[in-house]
Amino acid sequence: MGGQERETAADSALERERDAIIAALTPVVDGLVATFGPLCEVVLHDYRRPEKSVVAVAGSVTGRTVGGAMSEIGMRIVARGAEADDDLNYVTRTRTGKLVKASTMVLRDSTGEVFGALCVNLDVTAVGEAHALLGALAGIGRDSAEAPVTAFGNDIDSVVDAILDAHQLRQNRGWAELDRDRRLELFRGLDGRGVFAVRRAVEQVAARLGISRASAYHYLAQARATTGSASDPDGGPA
Repeated sequence: MGGQERETAADSALERERDAIIAALTPVVDGLVATFGPLCEVVLHDYRRPEKSVVAVAGSVTGRTVGGAMSEIGMRIVARGAEADDDLNYVTRTRTGKLVKASTMVLRDSTGEVFGALCVNLDVTAVGEAHALLGALAGIGRDSAEAPVTAFGNDIDSVVDAILDAHQLRQNRGWAELDRDRRLELFRGLDGRGVFAVRRAVEQVAARLGISRASAYHYLAQARATTGSASDPDGGPA
C-alpha cells in the first residue's frame, strides 16, 4: 500500500471514529434534558458541517433545531482548532433576553483534533430575577456586570450578521467613518470571535460593509499580521 493510500485509509478510519462518537452521544442529549427538565437544552454539534452542525437537540432554550448552524461559540472553537478547551459554567444571554448558564464540551478524535461539541444550556432567567428581588429586599445592590449576548441561530448567515451588528453597534459609526486603526480593530474582533472560520464569511462581511472582497481580505490579512494571533477585545464566552 502506497503512502497516499495509507493516508486515505487513516482519514477514513478517523471519519468512522468521529461518526461513532457522534452516534454514541446522540441518546445522551435526550437523557440529560429528561434529567434536568424543561429549562434545560442540550445540543450536539458536528463541526465538520458548520452550516448544519446541529445533529441532535433536546429542549428549547436557544431555539436550535436539527440541521441548524453552529453559534458564534462554535465559530470560536473552530477558529482555535487544537487549542480549543472546554468552557464550563459560563453565563450569557440570548438576543431575546434569556439568561443562560451553559457549558460547552469539545469533542476530539484519537488524534486530538476537535470536530464537534456537546453543549448544555440552562435557562436561569427566573433564578436571576428572583436573585435580584431578594437582593433588593435585603438591601443588597444588584451586580452591575451584564452577561454578554451570544448569537444563536439556525442558519450561519444570521449568526454572522448578529456578530457584525454587535460590533457596529459598539463602534456607533459606519465603515466610511472609521479610520484605519478602527477598521483593523473591527476585523481583528470578528476574527477573534471565529467569524472567518466560516466558509463565505469574508464575502458576507464585505457585502454588509459595502466594500470589495479584495479589500476585506486585505484588512483581514493586516489585522492578523499586527496581532500574530487574533483575539476578541470584547471577550465573551468561548
